[in-house]
Amino acid sequence: MSIHQDTLERINAKIAQLKALDTAQNLFGTESHNYEIQAPLSDTTISQFEKSHQITLPPAYRVFLQQIGNGGTGPYYGLESLEDGVFASLDYKEAKYGLQNLSQPFPHTDEWNLPGDVYNMSEEEYLAWQEECFQDDIANGLLRIANFGCGISINLVVNGDAYGEIWVDDRCNDNGIYPDFYFGNESRLDFLAWYELWLDISIKEMEN
Repeated sequence: MSIHQDTLERINAKIAQLKALDTAQNLFGTESHNYEIQAPLSDTTISQFEKSHQITLPPAYRVFLQQIGNGGTGPYYGLESLEDGVFASLDYKEAKYGLQNLSQPFPHTDEWNLPGDVYNMSEEEYLAWQEECFQDDIANGLLRIANFGCGISINLVVNGDAYGEIWVDDRCNDNGIYPDFYFGNESRLDFLAWYELWLDISIKEMEN
């Protein structure tokens, strides 16, 4: 049995366990996904997406799409579908609000924010600062995988030196872009490790 297959079996069991523990749907975000998972994607569909965006999806995410599902049950407001991950804004899923450029590498390996003291800027300076923060190339290579709320997205790096890692895009709150340590992890996580850690934390919360 492959490492991924073993992990996927554990994840499936933990999804069922969490759903059984949270029949009242008290866990944050469950009203959005209702513990439902969209159908898995075929290898052909995934390959077409990869070809269209000139990328190869990280193996840990690809196998999840193929064997568990394409969005639904997951952290915060649930996992985004693969096709919705290309929108620049998860609050406004329309092309007119911008699309992620996955074909270009994510330019960061360490947390990033534009220098400047936003609390001591004039309105004009702040607007110019924000405009520079939201230049498209700053978030190249990020696939949106979950909506944290408040304009914050959780992302998978699909291109660049940080390939396969989970990162947070918190530019809407002037906090830049940084690796995801929200679950108390000390190291950077791939998709399956991140998702299973969320399950473990959520199960513990429901048990208590």
